[in-house]
Amino acid sequence: MDKIIFILGGARSGKSSYAIELAKKEKNVLFAATASPSDSEMKKRIEKHKKSRPKNFKTVEIKKELSEIFKENFKAAIIDCLTIFVAGKMVSGRSEQKILAEIKKFLTEIKNKNKKIIIVSNEVGGGIIPRNKLARKFRDVLGNTNRMISGFSDKVYLMTAGIPILIKGDSLLGVK
Repeated sequence: MDKIIFILGGARSGKSSYAIELAKKEKNVLFAATASPSDSEMKKRIEKHKKSRPKNFKTVEIKKELSEIFKENFKAAIIDCLTIFVAGKMVSGRSEQKILAEIKKFLTEIKNKNKKIIIVSNEVGGGIIPRNKLARKFRDVLGNTNRMISGFSDKVYLMTAGIPILIKGDSLLGVK
């Protein structure tokens, strides 16, 4: 079983939709949402996102730690998305070292459980270099986080224009 599946891509590349397609094959799916409605526009985005999920997926909101999902009963989970999670950690004052240590601890926990985890994140390294220091720091922290997760992952997909491109692992959608 592929325990950790990592899906990377740009904004609106189809990451979440593909994660849902992969998870639909599983029973007892948990959707771990990391976004909080900070303004009316974000609230609308979250509501639209909720409507796109299958009704049989249980949704929980991750407030502090990714390992909160292990309080729930599930066979497969989607964490959507790591980008928002890391941004929240940075805004709350967490250092890059603490963020990476937390992610590493979580990934190590997954390896010891009989569960499938699909992690969604934005690929931020292919764009322009941000002008301000905070944006550059965010890009660097998320890039390092993505690199760590891809190292632990059994499969890694890069989403481009709605097309999943397998960049690590042995098959696409289980087809050999």
